[in-house]
Amino acid sequence: MKKFYYLFVVLAVATIMSSCGSTKNVAYFKNSDSIDFSQSRRLYDAKIMPKDQLTITVNTTDPEVSSAFNLIMQNAYTQGRNLNSGGGGTVMPYLVDNEGYIKFPIIGALKVVGLTKRQCERMIEDKIRPYLSENENPVVTVQMSSYSISVLGEVARPGTFMVSREEITILEALAQAGDLTIYGVRDKVKLIRKNADGKKEMHTLNLNDANIVNSPYYYLQQNDVVYVEPNKVKAQNSSVGSMTTLWFSATSILISLTSLLYNILK
Repeated sequence: MKKFYYLFVVLAVATIMSSCGSTKNVAYFKNSDSIDFSQSRRLYDAKIMPKDQLTITVNTTDPEVSSAFNLIMQNAYTQGRNLNSGGGGTVMPYLVDNEGYIKFPIIGALKVVGLTKRQCERMIEDKIRPYLSENENPVVTVQMSSYSISVLGEVARPGTFMVSREEITILEALAQAGDLTIYGVRDKVKLIRKNADGKKEMHTLNLNDANIVNSPYYYLQQNDVVYVEPNKVKAQNSSVGSMTTLWFSATSILISLTSLLYNILK
């Protein structure tokens, strides 16, 4: 009986120790003291992708001239007014087609896929200059109105999130989703991405490694999907369900009974 009791004690201690040992995989940036942050000294600029929606406005000193280059949805109140004169109206977005083109007023088809906002603005400025007077200096503004990412799996608040500033890192995306739960596997976070040519890719990111800040996938593109896998404990709990709770309860009762019998019979 004494050996039987000691066996249960050893098993209980081993279970507790294994649970404590698993916490070593919870911390982010375990090697942060050895990372070279100089490699990450660059500003990120999102690039335009197929199916993006772009809001493009053109402003000039002559409102009549620029109004021809702006897609404004007029109504009874704004009829006869234009964007530059402060008359309001709804600016209609441009949808980038599968080949990466938009149809711009007067100019026609423009290939914008792969360009940053600033590159797109400069291209449009160059295209419309022949239609303006020599002393006119147009101001073109391009904004992405459909920049979003999705976070799924073992996070507190999974969902799809809009990115208003057109820049988001993998860490910021996880923060938007409430961070990983204790069951999330931090060294095997999956990133699913579709490139401009429609090709889908999957990359594995290790949040335990501080070198992730130097990864080409540290900044997310629009429509990226981040998936956090559950660890073995969560997977087992999901498959066993309520039986796991019953098993632990039965084990606890059995240990208590064994201890009681040992004290009585010793």
